[in-house]
Amino acid sequence: MGKRKRLLQEKRSEEEEVPIELPALPPPRVRDSDEPVKKKGKWMNRKRVLVLSARGLTHRCRHLMNDMRSLLPHSKPEPSKERKDDLKVINEIAEVKNCDKCLYFESRKGQDYYLWLSSIQQGPSVKFQVLNVHTMKELKMSGNCLKGSRPLLSFDDSFSAPHWALIKELLIQTLGTPNHHPKSQPFHDHVFTFTLLDEKIWFRNFEILDMNGKLAEIGPRFVLDPVKIFEGSFGGATLWDNPNYISPNTHRQTIRKALGLKYVNKTYERQLAMKRRPDTLVGDPTNEIFQTKAPEDAKGQEKQLFIRKKNMK
Repeated sequence: MGKRKRLLQEKRSEEEEVPIELPALPPPRVRDSDEPVKKKGKWMNRKRVLVLSARGLTHRCRHLMNDMRSLLPHSKPEPSKERKDDLKVINEIAEVKNCDKCLYFESRKGQDYYLWLSSIQQGPSVKFQVLNVHTMKELKMSGNCLKGSRPLLSFDDSFSAPHWALIKELLIQTLGTPNHHPKSQPFHDHVFTFTLLDEKIWFRNFEILDMNGKLAEIGPRFVLDPVKIFEGSFGGATLWDNPNYISPNTHRQTIRKALGLKYVNKTYERQLAMKRRPDTLVGDPTNEIFQTKAPEDAKGQEKQLFIRKKNMK
């Protein structure tokens, strides 16, 4: 037993690693305790909004897009996109620009304006029709605000339904300027108001004049009529479809039909008046006494009567 223990101990000693002696290094010139403590940046919410449009945008919608860019210091511009390209291309553009939200403007037939509000990473996205557009330069209001200042977001109490709550959260994440953004100013001097009326969102921008609540409108102003809410970014399953939405083509068609019915009613009334009118008008029978003929036109007995009267004279 003693030999076995001795052999095992010898094997263990052989297997043990021999410690490697490292050369002595000189001490560092600057110690860690002397270095300044790395502070965490205050700009924690690094969200960015991509603002772009499709080609063929009208001047009014283009001015509205520029107004939104000036009001959002955390926005990034992008040249116009070709209309024939798929909307999913915008997701790739936003990833290249490091943007997680997007505002996409497009116009159709030179008179119908649409706005896409999308969350790039996982969705959702909302499609709006933009109505009653009035830009800053067009309104020329007395209100004014410093460029880059952070806005307050004021929402109506009617944003309680599930689809309105989703749209509200998407508007807050997109239009709200992050705190301590490098291009923003550290104070609030204007407010974005979102009012829900007639199943539409009314947008207004006011300057805060006094702490008592005195306001002055700056602009722009427009109305958002939601069309659909999609699950993904610029597509996917339809989460909600507005039952009260009427497309511009249908609205114009009803107006044309109303004008056509006006002409049809006029012709129908004219036909009824013609049917009510008698064929011959019966007048006073005594009027025939005063109906006489000239002697040259008289014939037969009337002519002989004129000859007798002439001979009697």
